[in-house]
Amino acid sequence: MDPILHKLEFYKIIENLAQLCTSSLGKEKAQELRPSTKGWHIKDGLAETTEAKETLRLRPSVPLAGLQDIRSALKKAQIGGLLEPEELLRVSSTLRASRKMRTFLTTEEKEERPIPMLKALAEGLGNYRNIEEEINRCIIGEGEIADNASAELQRIRKTIKTFQTRVREKLEAIIRSPEKQKYLQEALVTVRGDRYVVPVRQEYRNQIPGLIHDQSASGATVFIEPMAVVELNNDLKRYHAAEKTEILRILQSLSVLVGQESEDIAVSTEILSRLDFIFAKARLSQKMDGGEPAINQRGQLTIRSGRHPLITGKVVPVSIELGKKFRTLVITGPNTGGKTVTLKTVGLLTLMAQAGLHVPAEPGTELAIFEQIFVDIGDEQSIEQSLSTFSSHMTNLVQILEKTDSSSLVLLDELGAGTDPTEGAALAQAILEYLHQKGAKTIATTHYSELKTFAYTSEEIENASVEFDIETLSPTYRLLIGRPGRSNAFEISGRLGLSHNIIDRARSLLTQDERNVANLIEHLEANQVEAQKEREEAMRLRQEAEELRRKLDQREKAWREKEDKILIKARDEAYRIVKEAKDESERIVKDLRLAMKRLPIKEELLKAEQERNKLRQMQDTITGQRLNKEERAHNGLKTVKIGQTVRVPRLNQKGSVLTLPNNQGDLQIQAGILKLTVNIKELEATEEEKEEKGRTSYAVMAGDKAREISRELDFRGTTVDEAMEQVAKYLDDAYLTGTSPVYLIHGKGTGALRSAIRSYLKNHHYIKSFRNGEQGEGGLGVTVVEMKS
Repeated sequence: MDPILHKLEFYKIIENLAQLCTSSLGKEKAQELRPSTKGWHIKDGLAETTEAKETLRLRPSVPLAGLQDIRSALKKAQIGGLLEPEELLRVSSTLRASRKMRTFLTTEEKEERPIPMLKALAEGLGNYRNIEEEINRCIIGEGEIADNASAELQRIRKTIKTFQTRVREKLEAIIRSPEKQKYLQEALVTVRGDRYVVPVRQEYRNQIPGLIHDQSASGATVFIEPMAVVELNNDLKRYHAAEKTEILRILQSLSVLVGQESEDIAVSTEILSRLDFIFAKARLSQKMDGGEPAINQRGQLTIRSGRHPLITGKVVPVSIELGKKFRTLVITGPNTGGKTVTLKTVGLLTLMAQAGLHVPAEPGTELAIFEQIFVDIGDEQSIEQSLSTFSSHMTNLVQILEKTDSSSLVLLDELGAGTDPTEGAALAQAILEYLHQKGAKTIATTHYSELKTFAYTSEEIENASVEFDIETLSPTYRLLIGRPGRSNAFEISGRLGLSHNIIDRARSLLTQDERNVANLIEHLEANQVEAQKEREEAMRLRQEAEELRRKLDQREKAWREKEDKILIKARDEAYRIVKEAKDESERIVKDLRLAMKRLPIKEELLKAEQERNKLRQMQDTITGQRLNKEERAHNGLKTVKIGQTVRVPRLNQKGSVLTLPNNQGDLQIQAGILKLTVNIKELEATEEEKEEKGRTSYAVMAGDKAREISRELDFRGTTVDEAMEQVAKYLDDAYLTGTSPVYLIHGKGTGALRSAIRSYLKNHHYIKSFRNGEQGEGGLGVTVVEMKS
């Protein structure tokens, strides 16, 4: 497909995408992007682009700036190599990007839409803050090791400064001495080969006892290390060597830290590079005002106001459809350039969608997945012209006809051109008939009038033309489907001043059939223009009606929610008042019972009991959960035993039986801290008891499965499609047997398999939750899944 990508200028889209990446790693991902033919892969690519674009809309500052290409440094650290300070700083920068990116994508704002795919990727990013902070503590600036990187280094550098001070003091005493100054070239202290020296005139070199380390280019000056500082310089050099040794030890320690986590850091780096690539796709969508198209595998495409993304300036959008009512579209009319633009737009938007990129088209655009795309648009890769010959056209067509099938999209520009018109038209018709019989989806441009009649009289083949404005003598580039093109030669000639006598004579030379076809086309154009206006008006009215219905539905929903909230609030308030009254009455009854030992107040006690019963009845009515007698008789328990757990539907409470029912069927249960008096007919068995009684062969089968199933499924090395099939069956068995948690072993790798599996788990109805494996469980190479019971 590589030549096709060049002909349709897909690589220019790739170049634009790569420029929008933050890192060199993201650019690599962009440059490797190619159209796919796998439906799940394409839909995932489009969905992640949509998620990233929505994230950019709300939070445009994506923290990817620190991402560096640290792959070589990680490999070096993994085999025990020593990382240079600059390499360690790049590692630290990448680790910081990993930490910030994880926080950025796993922390949602209230107004944000869900971003499950980006979150799944972010969950694979590691947090290596300890390594990051240790590197930044030890290395500062441009590869400089900090004094406090270690206590030993701090001690050594402090000693070095002490010796340097002592050396300078002795040398400055020499250069300030009036006796010695006359021997010096300059009164200053300098360094030669890590030794402190003074510049002495050549003729007085014997007057300053010491070691000569260098001389000037002219030979007039020698640099002498006075004997008074030789020992101090020796000590200083020894400590400098110790400093280098300690720095190497610190770098080795940091390299070991990185090496221990190099495999996981490599996975995080790979995920970051993918996120950089995904957000670049989102920025490209923003730049060209693109959107996510619908995708199908039925070979049907509908482009609504699609724009060629590489044409600058004012672009006339193209609306076109193929594969529904017709499989072959013949675009006829004069060679004005608009036809080739249409072909390239259809081809390029299809390639972009199959690569997971948004396309510059209006909502409602739907594109098909084609196994192969064939193009014959000439040798010159220019939208304005085609300089191909008949021979080159035919060579290309022969290859296309050999390979095409029902899953192919074929785009042919100026079919049959470059030879005798009669033979060219016949050849073009035969080629279109062959492609149509093969089931290919074909769009062909031609200027042969004979093909207009062919398209008009053939099933599932449709005419189209690029609109031409007679007033301005220029094409409008608007595609008109169902309307064959006209040459407009007579009209254009008349507008340009050609004599009417000549034009009339030319008309008379046309055959009657040709005049009939011209009149038919003119009649069709008039009817289609009217029908198009009516269709647009109907569509406008339909959109207005749908919008009105949507607003009414929203308003009705809001009113219902408001009504429900008011009712719930009122019921809760009423229930609270009655409950308080009931509690108060029970307190009074309790007080009265205590008082019975002293006073004969049976009447008052009876009255209080009656009042409490009335309050209970009021509570039952307000909650709306009291069962009528028939329901109780039908659903209520017949017998209970002390300690049995039962449910009271009207109160939506569970309780434990305290007493057996009396003659009226009343008994007491303990519900939390409350003791309630209820009738046996109001009670139901709890769900736990129902399930226990209803246990049948399902439990036997589950028990058999449980003896066979393992808690681990290892599918490393499989493709995503194979892994999906294995995981689906395994999760069914785990759910059936009640096995939880289970461990899905997918390995670390690039993270593609892990991301695909986790996207699948998010929507699985058996899954309660899932997480990364912890230390000892496999880390990022394992997903631990909690099953629903």
